[in-house]
Amino acid sequence: MKLRSLAVAALGGLLACRAEPIPAARRYPAGTPLVARYVTIDNTRIRYVDTGHGPAVVLIHGLAASIYSWRYTILPVAHAGFRVIAFDNRGFGFSDKPSQGYTNEAYVGILQGLLDSLGIAQATLVGHSMGGAIAAQAALERPDRVRALVLVDAAGLGVRWPFMLRVAHWPAVGALFDHLRGRAATAGILRTLYAVPSRVTVEDVDQYYAPLAEPGFGRVLRGVLAAFRFDGLRERMGYLATPTLLMWGTRDRLIPVAVGQTMTALLPRALLVRFPDAGHALPEESPQAFNKALIGFLQHGIPLPPEDLAAAEPGP
Repeated sequence: MKLRSLAVAALGGLLACRAEPIPAARRYPAGTPLVARYVTIDNTRIRYVDTGHGPAVVLIHGLAASIYSWRYTILPVAHAGFRVIAFDNRGFGFSDKPSQGYTNEAYVGILQGLLDSLGIAQATLVGHSMGGAIAAQAALERPDRVRALVLVDAAGLGVRWPFMLRVAHWPAVGALFDHLRGRAATAGILRTLYAVPSRVTVEDVDQYYAPLAEPGFGRVLRGVLAAFRFDGLRERMGYLATPTLLMWGTRDRLIPVAVGQTMTALLPRALLVRFPDAGHALPEESPQAFNKALIGFLQHGIPLPPEDLAAAEPGP
């Protein structure tokens, strides 16, 4: 009980250190050619961007992230000849935060509804972390709609949760997450996702903190941790016949590269590319290398991007 008391005290301190989030006029994609739009799917208002022309590529972010996590990816992929869609998933970013609807099946339903709303019959799905589990399940349920699959430091076989997320399940602590809006806590967690924490900028913290400061975020976080199966693909991975590129930061402490190796061994049509200079936030930490591998796969399929294609590429 002593550990739990210390955790409550620590979280209480974080709650006292709230800061004002950046105003709406500064929130991504402000300052870029992209325009945020909204569509209602399953009674949830979803925020998204849609740019470029060509085969559709849908980017699906991870837990507590948003469109911002794809800031280095959207335009390069669009300029390479693809239509790129990125969206704030239910409960995250500046999409609606309802009281329920956080199961794997519900998130796959949001994705399928988005494709329907945008008139997309088939797409390549690129899923990071929790988004990888959603993308893979969508490919299992509707393989006809998924041209190819990219799993980036993906959930599906389990996650090594950081301390602050593990204690979210403790009765004495969980209620505090309804009010968790600490900028310092946001910065701390974000830095743990990078191989080199100093790469996290003040702007990154501002952009991540703004949606976490929205009313209801704590409730959403606890809802997802209770309802979403981060290990839900354990018995199903071998049935995934979609051509799949897996990309992993070898310094990922949340979902280690060994998980990517296991996934690759289970998948019948897959290739793993490792990035030694990155942690869990691979598309943000090593964007040039990540985009090179991703675009190569989108243009040529599995045979061309060799394993460890991006090994020598530095981060930004």
